[in-house]
Amino acid sequence: MNGQILGDRYQIQQQLGKKAGRRSLLARNLETEELVVIKLLSFNSDFEWDDLKLFEREAETLKSLSHPCIPRYLDYFEVNSPSIKGFALVQSYIPAQTLEQYLKAGRSFTEAEVKEIAKELLEILIYLHGLHPSVIHRDIKPSNILLGDAYGGLRQRTGNTAGLVYLVDFGSVQTVAKESGTRTVVGTYGYMPPEQFGDRTKCASDLYSLGATLIYLVTGLHPADLPQKDFRISFEHIANLSPAFTDWLRWMTEPSLEKRLSSAVEALAALDDSQPRISALTKPSGSKIQLTKDRDSLLILIPPTGFQSSMVFTGLFAIAWNSFIFFWTTAALAAPFPVNVIFGLFSLPFWGAGFHLASLLLFPLFKSTGLRLTKQQIAFTTKIFGFKFYQRPSLTQDITKLVYTDSHFTKDSQGNRFQVPAQLEIWAGVQKYEIGINNGIVKSEVELEWLAHELSDWLGIPITLEE
Repeated sequence: MNGQILGDRYQIQQQLGKKAGRRSLLARNLETEELVVIKLLSFNSDFEWDDLKLFEREAETLKSLSHPCIPRYLDYFEVNSPSIKGFALVQSYIPAQTLEQYLKAGRSFTEAEVKEIAKELLEILIYLHGLHPSVIHRDIKPSNILLGDAYGGLRQRTGNTAGLVYLVDFGSVQTVAKESGTRTVVGTYGYMPPEQFGDRTKCASDLYSLGATLIYLVTGLHPADLPQKDFRISFEHIANLSPAFTDWLRWMTEPSLEKRLSSAVEALAALDDSQPRISALTKPSGSKIQLTKDRDSLLILIPPTGFQSSMVFTGLFAIAWNSFIFFWTTAALAAPFPVNVIFGLFSLPFWGAGFHLASLLLFPLFKSTGLRLTKQQIAFTTKIFGFKFYQRPSLTQDITKLVYTDSHFTKDSQGNRFQVPAQLEIWAGVQKYEIGINNGIVKSEVELEWLAHELSDWLGIPITLEE
């Protein structure tokens, strides 16, 4: 197609990209001598009517936009030549490479540079989402973000400036307005939030895609190639980032729309403040856990979790079990010597099981826990029925790891599937301090996650996620 003229003025220089039914072409405007980009939708065997709907929407959207980091709409016309039949959208040309091209060429980005890229893209999203109606890009990914020179000319990058950032390819754009008919679910796997698969796209959906793109920059791997845990992208073990920025990326890519950052304005404010995840560091509503901290100490007081409906069955079973063992042991001890001793010893394991069942019922009702951290040591205490039990304290300087194990399913030796509750472990040398749901200390997973982030923030060490 090189050399061919479209629309009586655009001479094709080269093909920039191609996908089903579409091509991107670099062309020269023969009237102005300026380079332009032509997006061509062809009526070929790959054509679908939904493609035309999205193509026309892209043209209308670009025509209404005016932002220095978004391509300018220049022209739109029908192509009806012997070799090509379709529609062409002409937009301004930006002489820059995509983030994906940079990484494939071997370039790496520092945390400071990634933050700068994030800020510039958030500024673009603030503009798009602030329009009436809001414009949602729906396909933010490394190949749709261009990185130009820091000063728009020949000068090289300096300091932490990554360069000028541009958002391109509005072929999947959606305007937040009531649309009749069936919408087309679009996007790129790995960068799409869960709600986008159900066609419930919101402005916060672009934040997820941006977060996934930034994870690609700090790991060098597409999110689809990274492991996932409860639909969350696991990147922490690969990326060498500060705890605050790690938490911010987790917040951006939170699978739950309700728990994710709600707007680009909020995301930019959180990034500027360099604060860890706000939702995790905010005490959950209704929680009775008391947490006080300052520069020198952190004190966590966890009251009994209280009665829960699941305890009814446990209580009834414990009563039945211990009653049976009591009568069985009483009868066994009434037997002649030495048979009574043998049967009495035989009953001990069953009493152990009975006490364990009783603890599952009584500990949530009467056990409270205290964790005190100072600059010198960590102390862990348990109080039940007025008696205090102390776990061996450790030096705070020996704390090397904060491990959070999310709730997950596993199988026992017989292949039976069961759920393992969430747990938080503080490692100080070989000493381990446990706070979890399975040991009846914390009532909910959201409280445990909150405590994990509070400890991470105070200790200044990242959270290690394990399953």
